[in-house]
Amino acid sequence: MIWKPHVTVAAVVEQDGKFLLVEEQTSDGILFNQPAGHLDAGESILAAVVRETLEETAYHFIPEALVGIYQWHQAAHDRTYLRFAFTGQLVGHDAERVLDKGIIRAVWQTADEARALQLRHRSPLVMDCIDDYLGGMRYPLAMLRHYG
Repeated sequence: MIWKPHVTVAAVVEQDGKFLLVEEQTSDGILFNQPAGHLDAGESILAAVVRETLEETAYHFIPEALVGIYQWHQAAHDRTYLRFAFTGQLVGHDAERVLDKGIIRAVWQTADEARALQLRHRSPLVMDCIDDYLGGMRYPLAMLRHYG
């Protein structure tokens, strides 16, 4: 068997001191995460974060900066994730849009509210991304190149 990481993207969106998260049904129960998901075949990393944010929250997201790249081994399922987390702006909301299967709702939480629910986060990356965002971590999107 050939090992390969699961490449994922996430949107770290803050408005008025609150962060956009999703509450979702997972194999481990109902958990919180950033709007996030897997990179599809042939898709650019930036297109993936725009698509995943729309599918999971019904918000239109424009990435403006890379917050960080995170490698995490989920021992319980023996999976390694490579997450690209972006920050940016929301430019509209489709209130009537049906959210992805498993997504219960989009929620807005302060960093303290999110921290209080850490035991219900899908991964430790949720809080790490918020903390890095709050710490001013921003990298230019120009560092990403898509050939395809």
